[in-house]
Amino acid sequence: MTDDGKRTLRSAHSYGKLDRDGFIHRSWMKNQGLPGDVFDGRPVIGICNTWSELTPCNSHLREVAEHVKRGVWEAGGLPVEFPAMSLGETQMRPTAMLFRNLLAMEVEESIRGNPIDGVVLLGGCDKTTPGQIMGAASVDLPTMVISSGPMLNGKYRGKDIGSGTDVWKFSEAVRAGEMTLKDFMGAEAGMSRSPGTCMTMGTASTMACLIEAMGLSLPFNGTLPAMDARRRAMAHETGRRIVAMVKDDVKPSHILTRAAFENAIRVHAAIGGSTNAVIHLLALAGRLGVELSLEDFDALSADIPLLVDLQPSGQYLMEDFHYAGALPGLMTKIKDKLNLDAVTVGGMTIGDIVAEGEVYNDEVIRPRTNPVKPVSGIWVLRGNLAPDGAVMKPNAASPELLTHRGRAVVFDTIEDFKARIDDPALEVDETSMLVLRGCGPKGYPGMPEVGNMPLPPKLLAKGVKDMVRISDARMSGTAFGTVVLHVAPESTAGGPLALVRTGDEIELNGPGRSLSLLVDEAELARRRAELAAQPAAPIPARGYYRLHVEHVMQADKGCDLDFLVGASGDRVTRESH
Repeated sequence: MTDDGKRTLRSAHSYGKLDRDGFIHRSWMKNQGLPGDVFDGRPVIGICNTWSELTPCNSHLREVAEHVKRGVWEAGGLPVEFPAMSLGETQMRPTAMLFRNLLAMEVEESIRGNPIDGVVLLGGCDKTTPGQIMGAASVDLPTMVISSGPMLNGKYRGKDIGSGTDVWKFSEAVRAGEMTLKDFMGAEAGMSRSPGTCMTMGTASTMACLIEAMGLSLPFNGTLPAMDARRRAMAHETGRRIVAMVKDDVKPSHILTRAAFENAIRVHAAIGGSTNAVIHLLALAGRLGVELSLEDFDALSADIPLLVDLQPSGQYLMEDFHYAGALPGLMTKIKDKLNLDAVTVGGMTIGDIVAEGEVYNDEVIRPRTNPVKPVSGIWVLRGNLAPDGAVMKPNAASPELLTHRGRAVVFDTIEDFKARIDDPALEVDETSMLVLRGCGPKGYPGMPEVGNMPLPPKLLAKGVKDMVRISDARMSGTAFGTVVLHVAPESTAGGPLALVRTGDEIELNGPGRSLSLLVDEAELARRRAELAAQPAAPIPARGYYRLHVEHVMQADKGCDLDFLVGASGDRVTRESH
């Protein structure tokens, strides 16, 4: 505390000293043209920017950062922008998920190591938002989020088309001989018409909406289109607000409580959110010390129907959702299920926001008496094939396949799948279950979005549109189908998925929440012994890949690195100068 009773800002340890160390910190910053009085007790606000031309979702964030800076200056703070690793979902190999935890590490240490008092996180593409928030949560300085926002609706031949969702549909249509390659390429040109994230309810839009529902952003952050001037205005307001949060010492741990996570899970069901949110929320809860389990996703969403008619589970796109009333409007439909006293970074409660919410189009945001689908959320399956759980998204599945018994057709790797799935001689029919393994957090490594396996062309030609698919992989939030994902433990970690053989019968009972391999225990024991006698899968020789494989946790724990769970706080006691 200072002599006048004010809290000493964290940045004052660097910029407030009238000694050699203070000289060093201030003088080097002044080479950017900063006047001396900006170091006289102003809150220093870090703007953590994942802008990159290799991340098309985030390619406009430099401009958004300028609007945040305006608000920070206006409120009496000092804005300082710094970069963070950008994870372009559509561009990065082998999968952006491999590097989510690396981004979280970078963000955590960048915030902790620098003389800042609060931070605004600029992200949007699928893994940037969770990675940034995980890192910031482990430091626990005042934090706000500005998302990239969804791109404009895709257009093709006078109709709206949705990123991801329609790509999968068009691709299958080409493989089935129902769409020409020329038409396929024509659709490509109209799909992505502006910067921003997928305009379907993919992982990016899901996470932006959930962060809004949890109170870590201002209202409408989850849905405002990337190119809407109001997103720039929101960035300006966020710059103002983060300065006030620093003065009031409002931290992520005050916002991201158990009540906030419960709100997120219920909103997730109502919007038909991505299955990837399960992994990201579990990992974030681990950073904050909030008790959250896989079963919570099933239990908390069991009585929430699908209310937003949006691809991939419906027909509309994110622009339509925003204009229909956006998240505040949606939350009015489930307000009796929400923790309305939960606080937000804007100083309002969730109840305050809901009280101002309105729905302007009840075809896009449905009442509970007329849902898009009566069952939504996440189903958590267990059984001898998934002792630590697996997940499926019932609102994206074919109702007739939610209970199914069929013969396994097994693929050991994604390369094995790609090499054989188009083979006319593949022994598969519409009652079969496609099983893919070797694609978990360790086995791939990084757990790619390949769980929604394309169907065999010979079945597509017969008019088959869906099959049960089971894997230890993930799938894009834009994808659809009767897909069982995140089977834990994964096959590479010794999970029972490694024991399945082509021809085995598997029983899926979605309503009963079970996934069973119908092979007697004696035979499974024999297979385990056979598997144990085989050489262990090699691990990467060096670098981050090796670190990841040695320390990544399984899907039911959020796929964080085991040594990153929890928090280190913001204190750094040593000075190198």
